[in-house]
Amino acid sequence: MGDLELSEPVRTFSAVIERCPDTGLLVGYVPGFPGAHSQGETLDELQANLQEVIAMLLEDGEPALESDFVGLQQIIVPA
Repeated sequence: MGDLELSEPVRTFSAVIERCPDTGLLVGYVPGFPGAHSQGETLDELQANLQEVIAMLLEDGEPALESDFVGLQQIIVPA
């Protein structure tokens, strides 16, 4: 996929990124968006892979989101 042109309409999705302890790969997924997940060795590779997957999913029409991502929150508990 090429770079987005400034005049193109865009959609923004928030992805959760984790590192797989078994493979060391970065794994990303969009909460509530079935099928919107991928992996990569670097953040740049992961972002490109997620963009490709999401673009393919959007070709099938508007996604039926199961939930809306709100944010991350740190929870502090006694050690």
